Formats: sequence, C-alpha cells, structure tokens
Amino acid sequence: MTAACLMTTYQPLALSFTRGLGTRLWDQQGREYLDAVAGVAVTNVGHSHPKLVAAISEQAGLLLHTSNLYSIDWQQQLARRLTQLSGLDQVFFNNSGAEANETALKLARLHGWKKGIEAPLVVVMENAFHGRTLGTMAASDGPSVRLGFQRLPGDFLKVGFGDMAALEAITRTYGTRIAAVLLEPVQGEGGVLPAPAGYLNAVREHCTRQGWLMMLDEIQTGIGRTGNWFAFQHEGIVPDVMTLAKGLGNGVPIGACVARGAVARLFTPGSHGSTFGGNPLACRVGCTVLDIIEEQGLLQNAAQQGERLLARLRVELGEHPQVLAIRGQGLMIGIELASPYRDLAQRAAQEHGLLINVTRGKIIRLLPPLTLDAKEGEMIVRAITRLLD
Repeated sequence: MTAACLMTTYQPLALSFTRGLGTRLWDQQGREYLDAVAGVAVTNVGHSHPKLVAAISEQAGLLLHTSNLYSIDWQQQLARRLTQLSGLDQVFFNNSGAEANETALKLARLHGWKKGIEAPLVVVMENAFHGRTLGTMAASDGPSVRLGFQRLPGDFLKVGFGDMAALEAITRTYGTRIAAVLLEPVQGEGGVLPAPAGYLNAVREHCTRQGWLMMLDEIQTGIGRTGNWFAFQHEGIVPDVMTLAKGLGNGVPIGACVARGAVARLFTPGSHGSTFGGNPLACRVGCTVLDIIEEQGLLQNAAQQGERLLARLRVELGEHPQVLAIRGQGLMIGIELASPYRDLAQRAAQEHGLLINVTRGKIIRLLPPLTLDAKEGEMIVRAITRLLD
C-alpha cells in the first residue's frame, strides 16, 4: 500500500493498526502495544468499548443524519447533559475542535459588536494552539504552524501564559477594544503546561471587571482528562464560553461550543450553522461516553492514576540528566527533555511496545485512556526509563 495519494500533512510512523481494545492496540503483524496517546486525548474510555460499539451499531441501523433543519433528540439530550455538568447554558455542536474554537471566536466578535466596538480584539496566549483553520491559526502561536499562511484573519493580542502583569498592561493600552480572552487551562500542544495556581481565577475576575468574555479551550483537557469533567472545575470558576471535542466522541468526530448568559443568546437563525454538526450518531456517542465515564468512575481513576504516574515518573526520572521537568494534571503528563529526540516515538513503539507522542520536538506527552490501571502505569514508567537510558 502506498501513501503517495495522500497530501503530506503528516509524517506518520511506519506502523498501522488493525484493532484495539481498552488501552491496547494491535498492528498488522499482530504485535500488541500499550497506547499512551489515545488518539491524542480522544479515546478516553478506551478502544472498542462494548457499550459504545453497541450504541454506534444500533444508531447506524436507525438514523445517521437528518440535518439541523429538524429537531434531533440525541442532540438535545447531549446539550442538556453538558450544560448540567458544566454550569453553562447552551451548546452549539460542531464536527471538530477547530470548528468549536471558530464558533467561540465568532461569539467574541458578536460580543464586541454588541458593545459598540468597531474592531474587537481577542487576547490569546503565547505558546497556545487552537487549531488549523485560518482563524484558529491566527489565535495560535508558533511560526511553523503559520508559515506560508500570512496574512491571517482576526485581530489578536498575545500575552505570556500565566502572566497577569502582562494581561493588566495590555488592558491599559487596548482595554476598550478587547472583547474576550481565549486560553487553554493546560497548554497541550505547547508541552503540557498547566496554568499556574490561581491564574484562571485571576483571569476570571479580570474579565468580569472589564466586561470581557473568558473563553476556555478545553478540547484536550475536557471530558475527564484532568480528573474533573472540565479543567476549570479545579479552580472553582465558570467561564463564559468553553470549547470541547476529542474525548467527547471517543473517535467519532464531534465538537461543541458551550456558553452561558447573554453570550449564549448572541447567535440568531442564520448567523451560524453546520450541516453535520450534532447529528444523531455523534450525539448518541457523546451521551454514551458520558454514561461510561460516570458508571466506571473514570474521573476518579484519571485523578488517582495520574497522580500515581506523575509521582513514579518523578522518582525514576527526576534526577535523569536528560530530563528538565515532569509536569501535568490527571492523565495529561509532559516530560520535558534537555534536547530534541526525533525518533523517540518510533523507538518507544519498536523497542518497548509503547505508543507515546512527542510535542515541540522534546516533550514526551502522555495521554493514555482514562481506564489506565496501576499496572499499566508502571509499564509506562519502566518503558520510558529504559528508553531514556
């Protein structure tokens, strides 16, 4: 089989899988791998969960698509559950995280317009990643992502992640033009960088004082990844807008933009839309994912196994000459290395049967399914220790 007919947007490993179950994947030769990537924080309840397989099979035989010209019961059910879990009020369903973030940016524009701001600005963070559409690229950081796509749409102001002084300084200069702040509670692609303690609270208070929207990109952190349904719940705050995707569909494409109060009512019929967003299959899958997480206690498991895995990695690798930092929250962990290792993911797969992701060239990112157990966590620790040695 040749990949010559595919556009070269990725450089995939010479590794292809034929089936998966729980935390394991099997390649074409039948070799087993422990999956510590989970499709980049997607398969939170594991591969081929029997309850999910049954729901997909049944729904595929009943109804896949009708469009948003008609009411969709599963869409309404999933929206109700997400608002109950988050404390927000209304949901718009998309097909991906980038689309969800585009929806949030459109809400920010409308919010600014309602306030009489002619050219509203959105504050974003250095080192952030929000997607690969033109708008979300403009809101992201990193020249390699943006190379060749200038001039990008949208007006954004970048400040240091975790730097309240920078946010206050930019307020003094541009405050009357700012409509919103968009940030990740934990920067995922940027190297698994959790917001400093108290930072989200401080941003929440600042946005409230200024009349700005606080918009959280929880595409990677949401749906249990950090040990709570949403990462903002660790800080006891509620944003005005939150975006979701990845773990909500466990592999079936779905995104969501959730909002509260007046901002949730900014859209009117015709001002936004999606042909596929919120179809019966995707929304039934989303409801089933939430059921599984609740029934199996996966929030608690993510918190406990994440804490154990983080502690074990610090014991085994804390003094390693190639390790600069080990950080994370729940089952979202980053190991920052002193220098780049291009073939680390391939070596981990080939030599240790472990699937890992390396972001920013030198940060091992661990995102295993939330079903991970202590024995599997220990396997990850041993494999990475041997890999770095």
